[in-house]
Amino acid sequence: MNILGFFQRLGRSLQLPIAVLPVAALMLRFGQPDLLNMPFIAQGGGAIFDNLALIFAIGVASTWSKDNAGAAALAGAVGYFILTKAMVTINPAINMGVLAGIITGLVAGATYNRWADIKLPDFLSFFGGKRFVPIATGFFCLVLAAIFGYVWPPVQNAIHAGGEWIVAEGAFGAGVFGFVNRLLIPTGLHQVLNTIAWFQIGEFTNAAGTVFHGDINRFYAGDGTAGMFMSGFFPIMMFGLPGAALAMYMAAPKERRPMVGGMLLSVAVTAFLTGVTEPLEFLFMFLAPMLYLIHALLTGISLFVATLLGIHAGFSFSAGAIDYALMYNLPAASKNVWMLLVMGVVAFVIYFVLFSAVIRLMNLKTPGREDASDLVVEEEANSNTEEGMEQLSRQYIGAVGGSDNLNVIDACITRLRLSVKDAGLVNDAACKRLGASGIVRLNKQTIQVIVGAKAESIAESMKKLIAKGPIAAVAATVTPVAPVAPAAAPQAVPNASKGIVGTLVAPVSGTVVAIDQVPDEAFASKAVGDGLAIKPTSSTVVAPASGTLVKIFNTNHAFCLETEKGAEIVVHMGLDTVALQGKGFTRLVEEGAHVVAGQPVLEMDLAFLEANARSMISPVVVSNIEDFSGLTLLAGDTVVAGESRIYEING
Repeated sequence: MNILGFFQRLGRSLQLPIAVLPVAALMLRFGQPDLLNMPFIAQGGGAIFDNLALIFAIGVASTWSKDNAGAAALAGAVGYFILTKAMVTINPAINMGVLAGIITGLVAGATYNRWADIKLPDFLSFFGGKRFVPIATGFFCLVLAAIFGYVWPPVQNAIHAGGEWIVAEGAFGAGVFGFVNRLLIPTGLHQVLNTIAWFQIGEFTNAAGTVFHGDINRFYAGDGTAGMFMSGFFPIMMFGLPGAALAMYMAAPKERRPMVGGMLLSVAVTAFLTGVTEPLEFLFMFLAPMLYLIHALLTGISLFVATLLGIHAGFSFSAGAIDYALMYNLPAASKNVWMLLVMGVVAFVIYFVLFSAVIRLMNLKTPGREDASDLVVEEEANSNTEEGMEQLSRQYIGAVGGSDNLNVIDACITRLRLSVKDAGLVNDAACKRLGASGIVRLNKQTIQVIVGAKAESIAESMKKLIAKGPIAAVAATVTPVAPVAPAAAPQAVPNASKGIVGTLVAPVSGTVVAIDQVPDEAFASKAVGDGLAIKPTSSTVVAPASGTLVKIFNTNHAFCLETEKGAEIVVHMGLDTVALQGKGFTRLVEEGAHVVAGQPVLEMDLAFLEANARSMISPVVVSNIEDFSGLTLLAGDTVVAGESRIYEING
C-alpha cells in the first residue's frame, strides 16, 4: 500500500469513532440546566468525550481489520490500556490523547489481518486463531510503550509547540486550516488533518483535573477558548454552499432548471441542516476547479473572520443548523455566536454573486449546463427499499467494470472507496446516470465514486451481491435518446487531422537526442513507446504534462504519468540507472499524486550519475502511442525544463 492509499484508508477508519460524537453531544446538551436539567444525561454524553481515545482504538481497529472483526476491536482496547498505562510508568507527563487510540487501533487491525487464522500446537490451540490477536496486540503495544516512553515526550513537546504556534497565529492560523481542509476534500485526506486539529491541538484541564486535547474535546469540556478550528465553518456550510447551489440553478438554462432543481435543493438542504457538504461540492469540484478554489479561499476567509471577531462555537459532527442549535447556549459558546448567522447571510450573497459571475464568464459546465450528450439519466431505483438498493448496487457494480474488476469495496460517509484491477474500465457516464456526483481516480487501481449519504449501504449491498455470483460490466456505449437512421460507414481520410490530445514540455534541461539514436535497443526500436530523449544538463526533473503519477519506481530513476486525456508518459532518467539502487535520485512527489506540467518530481545528483551511470541519455516516451495517431516533434537542439515544448500527441 502506498502512502496515499494508507492515509485514504486511515481517513475512512476515523469515520466510525467520529460517528459516535453526535449522540454524545445530544446527551450532553439536553442534560444541561436550561433544557431538561438532568445531570445523569449530561454525564452520559460527557463519558464519550472522556473516553474518546479508547473509542478511537476500538473503532479504528474494527474498521482496519479485513472483516470489521470484533476480535480486532477487543484487541484495540487491550492494546490501548497496555500502551497508556505502561508508558506513564516511564514518564508520567506523557499524554498521547486520541493518537494513542489511533496507533493501537492500527496495530490491532494489522495484527488481526496477519494472524487471525494462525494455527498453534495442540496444547496451545485454545489460544490460536482470533484469540491470538489480543495477545499479540498486547505484546506489540508493550514494546511500543517502552519505545514511546522515551521517544514520545519530545514529539509531544513538538505537537504542543506547534499547536501553540498555530493558536498564537490566531485568525491567520485558523484561515490556513480552513483553506487546506477544503483543498484536501477531493482526496479524502481532510479527516487526517481534522483529527489533529479537533482532537489533539490545545490543552484544557477541567475542575476535576481531567485533561482534554483538541478543539472539539475542549469545547464540550467547557473551554471558552476552544472553537477556532470550527466556528468559521458554520457560515460556509449553512449559507455559503446553498448560495452556490442557487447560483448553479440560476445559471442553468430555464428549460433545464426543473431537471437539476430537485437535486440542487436536496444537497443544499443537506448542507444547511447537517453540514454534510461533499455531495454539493463534488457537483462542481471537477467540472469547475476554479469554483472549488474560490470555495476553499472563502472557507479560509470565514475561519479567519470568525476567529478575528472572537467567536467561539463548536460542533460534534459538522457545522450544520442542527449542531448550531445544540451548541448555542453551551458554557464554552461565546455570547456573540449569533454573529455567525450574520456572517452566513453575507456568505450566501458572496457565493451567489461570485459563482454566478464565474460560471457565466468562463462558461463552466455546472449542473444543467452540460452538453446534451451528458444529460441522459437513467431512472434510479428506489434505494429506500431492499429491492431498490439491490438493483442500484448491481448497476454500480456494472458501471465500475463488473465484479471481475473489483478487488476491495469500502465506503465512508459519502463515497464508495474502491480498489479495482483497472480504473480504465470504470464507466464515468454510467456512474453519473445512476446519481453519482463525481468519480475520483487516485491511480490506476484506486477510485472513489461520490454517491452521497447512502454510500455505506451501497457498499454493503455490493459485497453481498458479489458473494452470490459474478456480475458483468455495463456496455461502454450509451443508448441514444432517439433512434437514428442508419448511415453508411464513413470513409477514412488519409492524414486527416484528429486534433491535439496534449503537448509535453521538457522534463529536464539538456540536449535533444532522437529516439532511434538512444543507445538502448528497447527504446531505440520504440518497443517502449515513441518520443525523444534528452541528455540532461540540470538536476531537477519536472512533470512534462499535467496528470497523475501512476508509478514511481522504487529506485526513483523513472516514473509513469497519465494525462487527463489518457496518454501514458514514461520518463526514464538515464540508461540502466536501476542498477544504482536509487543512489543519485531523490523523490519529491509521492506515487498517486496529481501534478501539473513543470512541477518538480525528482532531484538528481548529476555529477554522481554522470560518473556512475552507463549513460544519462533520458528517454521521454508515450507508452500507449498505439491509442493515438502519432506525435509531432517540436523540440530544437536544446530544451529548458518546464518551458520548452518537446512534442504534441495527436488524437
